[in-house]
Amino acid sequence: MADEQEVARVIATPAAVELIDRLRAQHGDVLFHQSGGCCDGSAPMMFPQSEFMIGASDVKLGTLAGVPFYMSDSQFEYWQHTQLIIDVVPGNGGMFSLERPTGLRFLTRSRLFDDGENAWLAAHPVQRGDA
Repeated sequence: MADEQEVARVIATPAAVELIDRLRAQHGDVLFHQSGGCCDGSAPMMFPQSEFMIGASDVKLGTLAGVPFYMSDSQFEYWQHTQLIIDVVPGNGGMFSLERPTGLRFLTRSRLFDDGENAWLAAHPVQRGDA
């Protein structure tokens, strides 16, 4: 039941976890930032932590296989009622995302939270900014 256990705002498929583990082994500490559009659409992009600055307008949704996952506050307002499911499909990742050379790309799927999950999430707000 949602009020008895944590509700994850973001989860990963086994294929995504496998690629995350591979990229962490190759690049060290990394993070995800859900792109808000522009050049790479709305793709989850992976960056070395030392090369991406998380700011006060970012929201931490959770952690996938030891990797923090962020998106902008304005985008979170739109997506807050959905669970993001990070998957992997064949193709080229975002221009600057670490998976680009692998021939695979991360993809965001989603599902709406149910009423019980939304109640739990309302009582457990997200972490905002770089805190």
